[in-house]
Amino acid sequence: MLTSHTCGTHTAVHAKLGFLHATGCTMEKTMHADVRCALETRACDLGLLTEFMGVGKECEDLTTQAMDGTIDLSKSLEDRLNIINCKPSDVKAFLKAYPPEARLEKGIAPFIKALQARGTKVYLISGGFRELMLPISRYLGVPPENIFANRMLWQWDDETQSPSKLVGFDTSEPTSRNQGKPEAIATIRNKFPYNTVVMIGDGATDLEAVQVTGGADLFIGYGGVVERPAVKAEADWFVTDYSVLEASLKRYKVAMIGYGAWASTAMTMVAKNALPESGHSLFEETVQMWVGDEDAEGGKLADVINQTHQNPNYLPGVDLGSNVVANADLLSAVDDADVLIFCAPLQQLRGICTKLVGKVKANTVAVSMIEGMRIPPEGPQLISETVSRFLNVDCSVLMGAHITTGIAEQELSEAVVAYNDRQHAAVLQKLFQRDYFHVELVPDVAGAELCGTLKNIVALAAGVVDGLGFGANTKSAIVRQGMDEMRRLSQELYPAVRDDTFLSSCGIADVMASCLAGPHRDVAMEYTKAVMAGQSTSIDAVRQAVLEDAGNLAGIVTAKEVVDILAKKGWEEKFPLFMTVQAIITGELQPSAVTRYAKVLQALPAAMHRDAAKPLKKGPTLAPYDITMTSDQ
Repeated sequence: MLTSHTCGTHTAVHAKLGFLHATGCTMEKTMHADVRCALETRACDLGLLTEFMGVGKECEDLTTQAMDGTIDLSKSLEDRLNIINCKPSDVKAFLKAYPPEARLEKGIAPFIKALQARGTKVYLISGGFRELMLPISRYLGVPPENIFANRMLWQWDDETQSPSKLVGFDTSEPTSRNQGKPEAIATIRNKFPYNTVVMIGDGATDLEAVQVTGGADLFIGYGGVVERPAVKAEADWFVTDYSVLEASLKRYKVAMIGYGAWASTAMTMVAKNALPESGHSLFEETVQMWVGDEDAEGGKLADVINQTHQNPNYLPGVDLGSNVVANADLLSAVDDADVLIFCAPLQQLRGICTKLVGKVKANTVAVSMIEGMRIPPEGPQLISETVSRFLNVDCSVLMGAHITTGIAEQELSEAVVAYNDRQHAAVLQKLFQRDYFHVELVPDVAGAELCGTLKNIVALAAGVVDGLGFGANTKSAIVRQGMDEMRRLSQELYPAVRDDTFLSSCGIADVMASCLAGPHRDVAMEYTKAVMAGQSTSIDAVRQAVLEDAGNLAGIVTAKEVVDILAKKGWEEKFPLFMTVQAIITGELQPSAVTRYAKVLQALPAAMHRDAAKPLKKGPTLAPYDITMTSDQ
């Protein structure tokens, strides 16, 4: 919490910070705790006001006595207000002469911003007046309802119906009396289930916060303007510079597992957000990037990236960031990491996770950017589930309407972080979000992942429509059917999937982007044109001809595995478009069948159902099938 007190002739604002933590018995340990907090600040507003009104000397002794605890706080406030004798016009002139930034002690604003970035709730508890604190709360981004301060009482003029003279203060406010600050904290704690409260301040009334039951749990003494021996002696931690407090806050060490086009594009955003100039000091500046043992022109890829800060193999010409360190050794790259970003090809995922078992901290924040799922003997398994089961950590996902080249060129794009743990999601949002890349939080991991996986089948269907030369009516009808099958299949496999997920960036927006442009639409369109022209070709041959990176195309593999799932479940008739797309890209049906998807099931070869419908064998020798790759490929 931050509290405000009067400070005589001093012109700076002191901050008393109290935050709410789950654990911690020393201040340093508390500052590093990954918990929700509440913070209070205090501004030397009344002391400045006395100077502004030309009565600073007359009020100085009263201020000192109040802060040393040698005079009753209410009596001190009353006597000083009588001396100040200000009018509303004086308060307005004071606020104009002393904007918030002029009243804040150096280091308070960045410290509070850093706390807020970590989910810390900030409260301003002031022995001064609310009227003077409101501009400071706005400047610091603290809601007005989080201010505890005195209120001025005014005499109103009968003729003008306006306040004309200061006549006192509201004695019902807890900050108007001794032990009022612990009373304010008790009010906060009764309203919110915070675990630990820490007060930061420099006066006796601040120290009271930990001396009364129900108040703060820890006290940080601040001596940057006035160093009071009694306060220093009783403080759990004593500092003279707010930068010391900011430096003690936990910073997340980030590691990227992957090095393709999408991983490299994401790294451009991650690296910038890890720099000190990002403003929230939430992440360690150096970001590790696992790149495997791949070669590049001029040497090993890791060496080339570290020398040029670019990935010539997958994202040439784009600067990744000078704070990115490429590492060919997986265990070295993830050593002591707090945040793991998974963006490797899906066929490598199981091997990566196997190597990481026992090497990852229990509280690691993990996020998958991989589109697809695995098919172990027990049934479909999402990537986030694979990561969680192997490593015993919570895993969110980043999915959305983003084409890699557009993001690399800083076109406006968006995505969602789908989460189980909202605190983890808030960290990831700050890790990825840029002015040109908006990140929304969605509490539906399974829904977001399945959107990212299944939308590629819809994009293939859209490419077939474009290849046939049909217009917007036909394409919109096919895309609508595809969206409907995406939603229904997702909810068949995971009943908790939410309808509104399909209206977010990872749903309809991603489908739109993929059906308007992107590799799936482009390959399917060219394949359709070739087939309709009578050429003997395959979707795989077209893929290799169309794409610069001739790696696996996610939707081609996804379509087959989805049809296998449908056949095993007996759901073929529920999802006719998915069945039709698979038959088209395998050459079982002509592309023109896409517009007759509702009636073509009977035309599909029996083998297409028979082979897929065979039950999976049980036993330790059966390896899971990986059904998609990352969007890099």
